[in-house]
Amino acid sequence: MWPPRRSGGGDVKHCYARGHRDSGLVSGSSHVRSDMGDIGFKLKVLRRIGIIQPTSPARGLKAAKALRTWGPGFPSGVAATAARFPQQTAIHDDAGDITWGELKADIDRYTQALKDRGVGPGVSVAVLQRNHRYLVMTLVAVMQAGGRLLLLNTMASSSQLTELTKREGAELAVIDSEFLEVAKNIPRESIVLAWADDDAPDDLPTVASISADMPSDPHDKPEKSGQIIIFTSGTTGLPKGARREEPKDLKPLLAYFGAIPYRGNSTVVLAAPLFHSWGLINFGFGLSTAPTYVLRRKFSPEQVLKDIETYRARVLVVVPLMIQRLVDASSEAIEKRDVSSLEITASSGSALAGDLANHFMDLFTDSVYNFYGATETGWVTIASPEDLRAAPGTAGRPPWRTTVKILDENGKELPQGETGVIHVGNDMPFGGYTDGNSKSFADGLMHTGDLGYFDEDGRLFVAGRDDDMIISGGENVFPRELEDALIEHPAISDVVVTGVDDPDWGQALAAYVVVKDGQEIDADGVIAHAREHVARFAVPRKVTFLDELPRNPTGKVMKRELPDPA
Repeated sequence: MWPPRRSGGGDVKHCYARGHRDSGLVSGSSHVRSDMGDIGFKLKVLRRIGIIQPTSPARGLKAAKALRTWGPGFPSGVAATAARFPQQTAIHDDAGDITWGELKADIDRYTQALKDRGVGPGVSVAVLQRNHRYLVMTLVAVMQAGGRLLLLNTMASSSQLTELTKREGAELAVIDSEFLEVAKNIPRESIVLAWADDDAPDDLPTVASISADMPSDPHDKPEKSGQIIIFTSGTTGLPKGARREEPKDLKPLLAYFGAIPYRGNSTVVLAAPLFHSWGLINFGFGLSTAPTYVLRRKFSPEQVLKDIETYRARVLVVVPLMIQRLVDASSEAIEKRDVSSLEITASSGSALAGDLANHFMDLFTDSVYNFYGATETGWVTIASPEDLRAAPGTAGRPPWRTTVKILDENGKELPQGETGVIHVGNDMPFGGYTDGNSKSFADGLMHTGDLGYFDEDGRLFVAGRDDDMIISGGENVFPRELEDALIEHPAISDVVVTGVDDPDWGQALAAYVVVKDGQEIDADGVIAHAREHVARFAVPRKVTFLDELPRNPTGKVMKRELPDPA
C-alpha cells in the first residue's frame, strides 16, 4: 500500500471522492442526481453548444439525416454543420478561409478519389501532416471510405515511420511534402501529398489534384465503419497503436462539454496537434458545436495571440508546453494583443507544472481547463479555472458519468487519505492496442498507470507514473513533486526529473535543467532551492544542464533521449 503523498516533509491530508456513471453521483459530493436532473443537465449542455437552437426545417432535416445515417462521428459532424451553416467559415488556415459548404464538397470529392485508389473498409492509410485543412479533409474522407486512419507523430523518425507503417499494413500514405525525407522508405507510388510546399516535386499527386475532377455527391455509409489509430507518445520506446472507437451516442459529448463549457458557433484556435488524441477530441467533439477552427502548421505564441484578437476566439486548445511559451512571450507581444474574448484555454497532453496555469491566467484571462486523461482512457478528470486557482496543480474532478477509484496493488479500494493507482471508467470506448493487447482492469475500471489521491474537496492530484516512483532512503518519492518545485525558480525555464541508482540512498532523483536566457544558476543553486521546497529525500543528487529538453509535439519529455546525468 502506498503512503499518503508528502510535501515539504509534512503529510498532506487527502480524501477520496468519485463520480459514478450509473448512480448519478456528482463528483466530490454524496448527492444523488435524479433522472430529471440528468435531463436538465443534458438540455442545458445541448442548448449551450447549439445543437438545440432554431434553424430552418430543411436544414434541420438534412442535419438530422446525416446523424441518423452515420451516427456520431466525423462524417456526420461535418455533414450536419454544412447543412445548418453552409456559409459559415469552417477553417482559417495558412491557405486562407473555407466555408463549411465548400469543405463538405471538397471532402466528398476527396473521398471518391480515395475509393478510386483502393481505400475501403479495413484499408490502412498513414497520415503524417501538420494542422491544416487537408488534414481535416483526410480525417473525414478516410472515415467516409471506411478506412483505418494511422495518425503519425510529426516528429517520427524515418525508421519509426517505416516500422509503424509496415507493422500496421499501410497501403497509402498522405503526407505533407516537408516529410518526404522521413518517408523515403515508403514507395513513392503509395504517397499522396497533402500540404505541398513550393519546392514539392511535381511528379507526386496531391490531395487537391486527385480530387479536382471528382463528383461532390454525398457518400453512403460503408459496410464497415472507419477506425482511428492513435499512437502513444513512445517516450521510452516505439509507440503503440491504440484503437479509438467513435462514440455510439451523445453521452461522451455531454460529459465533455458539461465540464468544459464550449458555446455554439465559437471560433476555436486549435493549436494542439490533430494527430494526438487531445487535438483530435477537440476537433471531433467540437464539430457538434458548429465552430470555426483556426489551424496553423507551426505553433507561434505571437501568431496565437494575433489569431485570438483577429477572430475574437473564445476557445484555445493547447498542450502545457504551449502555455509555457505563451507565458514566456515578450511583454510587447502580450500587451499589444486584446485577448479578452478568450473564455476557454483547454490544456492536456502532459502535466501542468507548478503554478503555470495561474501564471497564464494572471497574464491573459481566467480560462484554463486542465484535462487529465490518456490516449487509452479518454478523460479521467477535468479542472476548472476555479479549481486551479484554489488548488494549483490539481487534475480536477471526474465529469458526468465518470467513475474514478484509487486502488492498491491488489485491486482493493483504498480508504480516504491514501495514495494509490488511479482507475477510471467512462463512456469513451478504448478498442485495445493494434498488437492485440489492452490495458489492465480492476473492479471494472481501467488502470491508468498513474498514482494519485483526492483532496478534501474532491479534487484529484496526480503524484506521477506508478513506474516513475522510486524508493529513496526508505521513502516513496515521485519526480513530479521536485519538478513542480524547481520550475518555480525564476532562473529555470524547463525541467524534468528522473530516478537513478544511488549507493547511499538506494535510489535518488536526478534533475535535468534548462536555464532561462539571461539568467544564471548552478547545481548548488538548484539543490539549495530544492531543499527549501521539498523533503530531504526528494532533493536531487545530480543536476544536469541542457540547452533544451527533448520534448515531443505534445510536450512530453522523450526520456530515452536524455543523456546520462552528470
